[in-house]
Amino acid sequence: MTKVVLAGANGHGRHHLGNLRRLAGRGVVELVGICDVRPVEVDFGAPRRSADLGALVEKTGAEITIICTPIHTHADLAVTALRAGSHVLLEKPPAPSPEEHRRIAEAVAETGLACQVGFQSLGSAAVPALRELIASGALGAVRGIGGAGAWERPAAYFTRSAWAGRRRLDGVDVVDGALTNPFAHAVATALALTGSGVAGIETELYHANPIESDDTSCVRIRLDDGLTVTIAVSLCAAERHEPYLVVHGDRGRATLVYTEDRLRVEHADGTVTTTVYERTDLLENLIDHVRTGAELLVPLDRTESFTRVLDAVRLAPEPQPIPGRYQAVERDEAGEAVRRVLPGIAELTARSADELALYSELDVPWTRVSLLAGGTEVAAYETRPDLPATASPRPYLHRVRTLGGVEVTEVRPEDHVHHLGAGVAISDLGGVNFWGGRTYVKDQGPAWLDDHGTQRHRAFTRLADDGFTEELEWAGPDGRVVAREERVVTARPLGRHWALDFSFTLTNLTGAPVEVNSSATKGRAGAGYGGFFWRAPGTSTDRATLPGGEQDVHGSRGRWVALSGTDPEGRDWTLVFVQDDGDAWFVRNTEYPGVGQALAWDRPLVVADTLTRRVVTVVADGRLSRDEAESLAAEALAPESLAAEV
Repeated sequence: MTKVVLAGANGHGRHHLGNLRRLAGRGVVELVGICDVRPVEVDFGAPRRSADLGALVEKTGAEITIICTPIHTHADLAVTALRAGSHVLLEKPPAPSPEEHRRIAEAVAETGLACQVGFQSLGSAAVPALRELIASGALGAVRGIGGAGAWERPAAYFTRSAWAGRRRLDGVDVVDGALTNPFAHAVATALALTGSGVAGIETELYHANPIESDDTSCVRIRLDDGLTVTIAVSLCAAERHEPYLVVHGDRGRATLVYTEDRLRVEHADGTVTTTVYERTDLLENLIDHVRTGAELLVPLDRTESFTRVLDAVRLAPEPQPIPGRYQAVERDEAGEAVRRVLPGIAELTARSADELALYSELDVPWTRVSLLAGGTEVAAYETRPDLPATASPRPYLHRVRTLGGVEVTEVRPEDHVHHLGAGVAISDLGGVNFWGGRTYVKDQGPAWLDDHGTQRHRAFTRLADDGFTEELEWAGPDGRVVAREERVVTARPLGRHWALDFSFTLTNLTGAPVEVNSSATKGRAGAGYGGFFWRAPGTSTDRATLPGGEQDVHGSRGRWVALSGTDPEGRDWTLVFVQDDGDAWFVRNTEYPGVGQALAWDRPLVVADTLTRRVVTVVADGRLSRDEAESLAAEALAPESLAAEV
């Protein structure tokens, strides 16, 4: 009999205990040891107990160690078992990063022992059968593989252990999420169907439950052979739907329900065949490998592509919260949420698999960030814009509109393609262009330089109907992060109008004081732009500024300025910009309509540690008078408005 040690006998480890009981009953294995920090009852054999895996393997002479412990412990325990002289059956996912994966691989190479990864679906004979179907051309030219999975999980699922629903724990990567744990088999099985390397990965991560990781997510994997794989999954379905993969060919379509080993093939001639295949237990396969040299079904080196996908999830921005208005919440008698459901999510994952599309490409409302003021949608927010480097890519508000529906922002206008709605842009922060376009060079003028930075969305620490708190990184062209930003945006009703309250705090990460410069500080008089900036539509006519003309308000340091115009349908609008920091205003009206801060109006602004600014913009229907604008400006910054926000 093969001596086996089980590390991690609780939770999913009970499944392994059941399998070991079955094999022990057949005289195939002997459970000689259990390594766990919690006690567990075993009704077969007489295993030793120890929290020291290496010592347990050595004392028992175990030939195989099953590791079914938290993800972030896999590498340490696998290396320990291998170096103690034991082959390893390692629960999926194998490791929380490529570095940890390599550590295990190095121990495998060093010891000459085997490491089988517990992707049970890859033990199915359906996988090589489908792989052969693809390779033979029976499905014709394959354009892609789609995967879908929608399960229901109670709130308790995400609190079952300290690492459940976490991306990291005590500073250590865990990467527990829908794609990387419960539906990891969908990703691994899809990758196993072609054997091609990974060329690129796109991720979209969301969560309806109040957790750190994703419970609803999708990924697009572009392979070296040109094939596209998409996987869309969720743990927020009303009921369980068996996950599946569908291979799209121009002469047929094959669907593998990998939890049932069932392969359905629809041929071009209209015939349909369905076959249920046998599945080999991965522990038995490992035992056969040890005893007879049989080929391992899931050796560690064949899971490298999966770990690359996991790493893309690990490095992705934090999952985006799904606002409550898109959820159906089941509550207990005390009012506590016991389960969250996304209506229609099973159909949505199926659409993704059929169209090889990400959630954001399927017009799903909760993939978009929108702001509501008094129940009316008034703005959208783009977190990951697809822009050229010369535009200094950054998150921005767009389709900002009055309560009457008049749009008052513009994105990438022909006159300045780097103008992006409303947001934060600085032409020179420590020598990096976070504004876009050309950089003004002293004694030379505007020039194209390779100095464009990027503002990267990292996380929403708050996301609600009325606004959000966001964490961003400001990175230079070399990828080095020079500043961190916290951005707080709130939309609130203001009488017959509404106000956009926008504040940001930049934290200098360079290790030394950093300068904010502008074209004006380098010699171009009046071009002091940099900070909060709002680009209004250039199609608006009859534009005007308050409290005076453009020459009067440009460079002024009053509490407020206003910009008005008329849209192509003849509807008037007014924007009243209000500050409490005394910065100069940068105002354009004749050349194009735009208003913003001038943090470095005529001299550099030195930031030793942090820079905080706040601008409240009243978005109004109609053309306001000076008195009306001034009254709204006072109301926008009134103490009661601040109290209402808090």
